[in-house]
Amino acid sequence: MSVELAIDKRAVRNSFGAAADSYDGVAALQRQVGEMLHANIDRPMLQRSRVLDVGCGTGFLTGKLSADCQQLLALDIALPMVGKTRAGLIDQTNIDYLCADAEALPLSTNSVDCIVSNLSLQWCQDLESVFNEFRRVLSAQGQLRFSTFGPNTLKELKTAWAKVDGYAHVNDFYQGEQLKRSLAQAGFKNIRVKTEMSVSNYSTVSDLMRELKGIGAHNVNQGRFRSLTGKTRMQKMIRNYEDFRYQSLIPATFEIIFVEAEAGTEGTAYP
Repeated sequence: MSVELAIDKRAVRNSFGAAADSYDGVAALQRQVGEMLHANIDRPMLQRSRVLDVGCGTGFLTGKLSADCQQLLALDIALPMVGKTRAGLIDQTNIDYLCADAEALPLSTNSVDCIVSNLSLQWCQDLESVFNEFRRVLSAQGQLRFSTFGPNTLKELKTAWAKVDGYAHVNDFYQGEQLKRSLAQAGFKNIRVKTEMSVSNYSTVSDLMRELKGIGAHNVNQGRFRSLTGKTRMQKMIRNYEDFRYQSLIPATFEIIFVEAEAGTEGTAYP
């Protein structure tokens, strides 16, 4: 069975395109997770690899990967993000750029040796399509390394909104078991999943909301409230969120899931 989130793909493209100029100023967590992801990738493997960076954003991880690998393709669904990465890495001669959807990669079969993705696959709607595409374009001994947000991400914000109305104001995210199952069904093997919790603190709820807007992490659920959020409803949510305040700060939880997998010539049964 296909595992899907009710995501509006046009909203994803527009949100991240609009955030291209503000992203670097507020993406501290994304850089931190990118550092952790990069640190756990085998350097000798990268040095002999053609690497695909899925969801390159403004190019923080792209730059690190380009120093390690033979050839790199930086891909993002938002054209302004691709342009930002290209402008920042203009002197790197081993990088090609592509604006495309991870669920329908315009790449040849067996054309890359390694796929890396930092905090971007949570914006994909259909895991089956994504991982089937990854498996198709990877070489026989190909490697997959990615990070993504888990379902406990922004749990405080979800709780605060749930007391206001029944709409989906916060994006849903895949569970680790869903990721493992979908990878196995696509034919990946030696699947390893590790979860870490990170808590960021803010002076006010408004500071958190500005950061989410700055990185393009708008609510892209198809079941979201379609009209502008009224001042009264927003104030109710903020009052609810104040219940989580601790030592004068507002916490926001982020569940980070790190995944490693290998392409296999034969499918791997899900345990």
